[in-house]
Amino acid sequence: MNKQIRQYVGLLSAILVYYLVHEGAHFVYALSAGVFQRINFMGLGVQVAVASERMSNLQLGIFCLVGAAATAITACVLTLAAPRICMARSRVFRACMFYITMAMLLIDPLYLSVLCGFFGGGDMNGIALLLPEWIARLCFGVLLVINCLLFWKVILPKYKKSFVS
Repeated sequence: MNKQIRQYVGLLSAILVYYLVHEGAHFVYALSAGVFQRINFMGLGVQVAVASERMSNLQLGIFCLVGAAATAITACVLTLAAPRICMARSRVFRACMFYITMAMLLIDPLYLSVLCGFFGGGDMNGIALLLPEWIARLCFGVLLVINCLLFWKVILPKYKKSFVS
């Protein structure tokens, strides 16, 4: 399989896994809190709908935070597993894991620190029920910087080396 096809497969897998992890965390929390209503498919996006009127501010805040927490935990696991992943024989598998790791490290911190101000609050609307929005955005901004450095200094070199050999 050529490089361009591997990249497309990797990108598609990253999108799918991101939604499974992020929205899956919302789904599990909504089920456990007894407030799940439905899953909305919106163009390229997916959204777990809940009966927010039956939730306290704390519950709604946690519901909105669990998606980002799940992606952050997944990013940590994938970063720690990168040396072993890079030893895999399959170039397609390594490409998929590279893009999945990048998505888990960067999407939520980028959206929750910068982009939520331009595209609607999304999860930030609920997270702001737990602490002031500027503090949450600052924390996600710091996480974004840390994750960018981690990606640039750790993940990228490991995967580059694995594709050269």
